[in-house]
Amino acid sequence: MTGLYDVSHRHEHGAVPGHPVAKGQPILELRGLQKKYGAVEALKPADVTFLSGEIHAIVGENGAGKSTLIKLLTGVIRRTAGEVFWCGQPVQLATPTEAISRGINAVHQEVVLCAHLSVAANMFLGDEMNRNGLMRKRAMTDAAQAVLDDLGFNLPAAALLSNLTIGQQQLVATARAAMRGTQFLIFDEPTAYLTRQESAQLFRLIRRLQAEGVTIVYISHRMEEVFELADRVSVLRDGTHVGTRLIGETNDAELIAMMINRTIEQIYHKETLPIGETIIETRGLTGPGFKDVSLSVRAGEIVGLYGLIGAGRSEFALGLYGRQPVTSGEIYWQGEKVAIRNERVAMDLGIALAPESRRDQGLCLNLPIGTNINLPVFDRLSNGLIVNRRREIENADRQINDLKIKTPTRRVLASAMSGGNQQKIVIGKWLSHGARLFIFDEPTVGVDVGTKAEIYRLFARLLEQGAGIILISSYLPEVYELSDQLHVFREGRLVASHDHRGASHEDVLTQAIGA
Repeated sequence: MTGLYDVSHRHEHGAVPGHPVAKGQPILELRGLQKKYGAVEALKPADVTFLSGEIHAIVGENGAGKSTLIKLLTGVIRRTAGEVFWCGQPVQLATPTEAISRGINAVHQEVVLCAHLSVAANMFLGDEMNRNGLMRKRAMTDAAQAVLDDLGFNLPAAALLSNLTIGQQQLVATARAAMRGTQFLIFDEPTAYLTRQESAQLFRLIRRLQAEGVTIVYISHRMEEVFELADRVSVLRDGTHVGTRLIGETNDAELIAMMINRTIEQIYHKETLPIGETIIETRGLTGPGFKDVSLSVRAGEIVGLYGLIGAGRSEFALGLYGRQPVTSGEIYWQGEKVAIRNERVAMDLGIALAPESRRDQGLCLNLPIGTNINLPVFDRLSNGLIVNRRREIENADRQINDLKIKTPTRRVLASAMSGGNQQKIVIGKWLSHGARLFIFDEPTVGVDVGTKAEIYRLFARLLEQGAGIILISSYLPEVYELSDQLHVFREGRLVASHDHRGASHEDVLTQAIGA
């Protein structure tokens, strides 16, 4: 691929031919593609055509079949029925190696790289440079840095991957896919953890790849991104391909109706509730990553925290929750001064945290759904040292039903659930706890519009019960529409505050950037 370092001459699966079909002609055709797991149809017979050089968006709720489609196209799983044609010829796509050999690659929402290796080592993983049996680490670092610089990604090739933010790791995964000589590149929720600046860098890369003839499949729950980037959009619902539209001949309302049969107003509807007494107040709170933050949260109120990643929003929340130390300032809980030295103190007061990374910080992935939901309340479900099995089952099943978690049984492992359902599990465990203050850090990252609507309705339910909510979100429309009070963070400080819709999107963004 022009402009990028080519590793194909050193690895057998990297040999990608020149552009095989003319721009605008079918490069990948799916005819009756189907995937069944026993009696369950994860993907019902689908006919979809992808054109060479187009950006083709795919939208749908969690569980609609998007992940299954990605796995089929990248050779991770085998189809049950149907045919796949690559450049007009029937192919199997039976293994990842076969998919990569044809130039089909994917950048997944959850980064699947090696945290203990350097950025350069991850970019060359499986394609390492060797001379006389010795790995050429310096040469790989230099080559990787050249690629990152060429892409406009401000990332150090020599740094450990684990030292980067989740968003930066996503850019590394993107760079790795781009340098493999791809002809067909799938992006799965690529901006979920990216800052606005990083998203802009990614969009420039996507347009550049398209200009070079690469076909892009773009999967996102963010409609504004779909309309900004895509040429066409396909909709999946309940494993069925509902239809494909030219982007200029559709709109948000039509796509949402095709996806979930709900209106935009139903999704972003905000309840108007009376505001009660102050639950928590901070005065000049200071700690690692934030300084001199003063704010309060009242019963029935959503307090939004907005800012770029690293602005201090999440750091402030972790300090408030006792997960990291506070060095100065004061915290008042229902009018009484308190010292929240650790998470147990926070939980005992009635503070719950749904963290930014649900997989790493919010869930025990190797445990069943029911166990995860009950984790904060096992002491209440026990008779001395023995867990009351009946109460354990009743509590888990109640939360699963109330939150509409899509699972056949509470015994399914949390790791097997979709992103949206995992987020519901994180929220469900704190509903059992009965907290008064809920801190939600990026609660709708990677979830579909239907699940967003359910989470927003859950917010309303919590507020009606007298709780208060701190909502941290990098998605400005969300925090703007839902917050009764919106606080803007920049460089660790609270730099501006607004009442509900008290400022324009442009003003809030300008304050966050500091322009």
